[in-house]
Amino acid sequence: MQLTEGGIYHVFNRGNNRGVIFPRQQNYQYFLKGVEKCIKAYCDILAWCLMPNHFHFLVHANKFSTPMIQDGSFGRQRFSQGIKQLLSSYAKAINKQEGRTGSLFQQKTKCVHVNDSEHDYSLTSFHYVHQNPLRAGLVDRMEDWEFSSFREYMGEGNVMLCNLELARELLDLDLNRFYDEAYRVQEVSYTCQV
Repeated sequence: MQLTEGGIYHVFNRGNNRGVIFPRQQNYQYFLKGVEKCIKAYCDILAWCLMPNHFHFLVHANKFSTPMIQDGSFGRQRFSQGIKQLLSSYAKAINKQEGRTGSLFQQKTKCVHVNDSEHDYSLTSFHYVHQNPLRAGLVDRMEDWEFSSFREYMGEGNVMLCNLELARELLDLDLNRFYDEAYRVQEVSYTCQV
């Protein structure tokens, strides 16, 4: 995954063989603490959603995202290294908790540039991330899913990971219309197969 400063990216991955990655309620909280430590320092998070067998982040690459660092014989951008550290440490913890071995996540975390020079799907992606629990039938209302930034934008979130001001600016969000816009059917015109 190669980020460009100023780009907006939809980052997602799922459990290996589509398996559950959050087997217990407290696992969501543990993962979010890892996001705070390993991801938030290297990007601006605009939206996020954790689902039982996958996750989504909409991130803005900033000056901390793109510097290269050495990881053994490999060079990686700071953001990519943060993702690697998050998934690796989380997988180790879940394997220990569940008495299992092997890969928890699919091999490659996907990263789609949603505001490239030809198209800007940033706002569509933003709503798509929040609509995931509703589309999956896990809740009847987006605000009922506690593991999403939707509540942050409603002013009701317990977890505050997003840069709300930057999201308002970059996505031209009007918080007075946010709720109604979030419930409109949005079509994602780029490939996002989780």
